Amino acid sequence: MLLSCNEQLDLPSDGRITMDQVFSDYNRTRGYLNSCYGYCPKPYMDRASYTDEAQDADDVTPASKYIVWYGGNVTSLTYGDISADGSPWGDLYEGIRKCNVFIQNIATATLYAPEGEKASWTAQAHALRALYYLQLIKRYGGVPIFDKPLEIGHDFAKDERATFSEVVTFILADCDKALSYPATRDGLSWDIYDNQYGIMTRAVAYAIKSQAVTYAASPLWSDGTYTWQKAVQINAEALGQCLANGYKLFDEKPAASIAQNAYALYFFTSSNDQRATDKETIYHVGDAMQVWRFAGMPTNPGMERTGPCPTQDLVDAYEMANGQAPVTGYSDANRTVPVINAASGYKEADPYAGRDPRFYASVYYNGAVRNLDQPEGKKVETFVGGAEEISDINRKFTRTGYYLRKFNNYKSGQNNDADGAIRLFRLAELYLNFAESAYQASGADVPVPVGSQTLSAREAVNVVRARAGMPGFAAGLSKDAFEKKYRNERRIELAFEEHRFFDVRRWKILPETDRFVTGMRITKNGNAWVYKRFKFTNRNSFQDKYLMYPIDQREVNKVIGLSGSDWQNPGWLE
Repeated sequence: MLLSCNEQLDLPSDGRITMDQVFSDYNRTRGYLNSCYGYCPKPYMDRASYTDEAQDADDVTPASKYIVWYGGNVTSLTYGDISADGSPWGDLYEGIRKCNVFIQNIATATLYAPEGEKASWTAQAHALRALYYLQLIKRYGGVPIFDKPLEIGHDFAKDERATFSEVVTFILADCDKALSYPATRDGLSWDIYDNQYGIMTRAVAYAIKSQAVTYAASPLWSDGTYTWQKAVQINAEALGQCLANGYKLFDEKPAASIAQNAYALYFFTSSNDQRATDKETIYHVGDAMQVWRFAGMPTNPGMERTGPCPTQDLVDAYEMANGQAPVTGYSDANRTVPVINAASGYKEADPYAGRDPRFYASVYYNGAVRNLDQPEGKKVETFVGGAEEISDINRKFTRTGYYLRKFNNYKSGQNNDADGAIRLFRLAELYLNFAESAYQASGADVPVPVGSQTLSAREAVNVVRARAGMPGFAAGLSKDAFEKKYRNERRIELAFEEHRFFDVRRWKILPETDRFVTGMRITKNGNAWVYKRFKFTNRNSFQDKYLMYPIDQREVNKVIGLSGSDWQNPGWLE
């Protein structure tokens, strides 16, 4: 049925076992809790191709999902086949159903287990349920809230979609319930113990609260329930608690032959159970992405496709190392004639020199050093006629003049899968969430208590920039000026980590960002390079209906049949 939420699915169909038998046995109960995990969509680099971060090389493959997306030829029936993560509505509700079953049954379970362990299990289930609801609402908007298992005779005709803010209230309550248990192993701990990697922790609960309230106060979802003043309180608590309990930005300086900087190293450093090295990651559910294979260069042995190719728009967003924007705008509608900021030191004849260190960690460009242990060796050649040249007909070559470098360990290849994965939550996001709510609530320079210290929005952003080796934002910026720089900073720091897709939607700027993207074609004229920007064909995936996922039309039709109510999101009526 509609939400896969009927408890009948957990009842015995062949006489093997009942729920009472599950929750009267220690190992079965632990096994059921384990089965509550695993329903969160795993972030992946391909989502960048659905934003202005990248143009996918498979846009030349007939009937590819990128051709369909860019053309705007998506319906509520086909969205699940086209989008970055399918249509996770059913899976997320399955996870919620299992959490509901566990929470209800553990309260009256007759199994012999220490009360502290049962408390830990209960806290995990509440945090998991909050995580699944967060993943639902950031995609679909308001959704029905189910806080208990549904009875066999449940009347689905009476179910209604809650508002976005109502679901956020439920999420915050679930997190607070999880956090009400002791910060020990017999509760919801800050630590991850042996053989427990991937479980819910206090940091995860705080990160869920931070993202949920930041979204709820944003233009797309704000209805007055969650103001920026309320958001800054929750974000300050989340950030302060994490900082007080051992979380910090990854700042290990690598050898020059390993990675360019700490930011680059972080994204192919594995998290471990005890956070011995990586103290920034809060929750990591993604798999290693094999950038060398699925977003690689034609000179990578064994590569299959080039995948998401960074756009010129994104490259222009990286500041110069002195903190100045290289490009302040464009004098043409196609964004091919940039307005150069003379004070920045940017030179069109040498466009990749002197940029934000995160640029070199995230993008392969013409002339980039690929093998860091051979800095004087072969450079990347994206120019026309080069080994990794730009192409508009071959999915194994860049479409934009750039290749993805973030997450990629240059030593990765057929015999050494050493690439990284996207973190679902990391401390840098909490700094940025706090900064966004703080500048919106009271201005960029007003200090706010954050644990044992005070931070202004500007100071929080500057902590993130300092890790990257970038100068801080100047004091005294107007709200509009700070917002422009903040949004650009978020774009750069979180590039290719799935945030851009949701950020431009919650800010309601999709028509400004996703109408089209640009690339850079480079040719060689003697010993000189000639750089020519170009515009891709307009995309048709920027209309308001793309602000939210459609609910699978088959599920919508079931609700219409039951109650006459149409739950479909605006613009997706088929």
